[in-house]
Amino acid sequence: MYSYALLEKNCYYLIQETEESAVSLIKVHLETEQCMYVSKYQDEPAIEWKKKGDPIFDILELVGDDKIKDWGSIYNDNQGTYNYEEDED
Repeated sequence: MYSYALLEKNCYYLIQETEESAVSLIKVHLETEQCMYVSKYQDEPAIEWKKKGDPIFDILELVGDDKIKDWGSIYNDNQGTYNYEEDED
């Protein structure tokens, strides 16, 4: 079992918070003495505070800048697609 304290600021990670949860992409934005300010990218991005001691079942990988650039173009294209379809109705 891991915790948020192991993650570094301004880095993207693929994590699994619990054994049953889906894999999530997160980015750590800010670190205080006790907490981390984290973006979680799913269907809708969410930004939340996590205690450094909050458990993470598995840290699958630190995602490199080149992969984040590729993911960002796909993610942003999909966000526009969803918005476009909603506007048509």
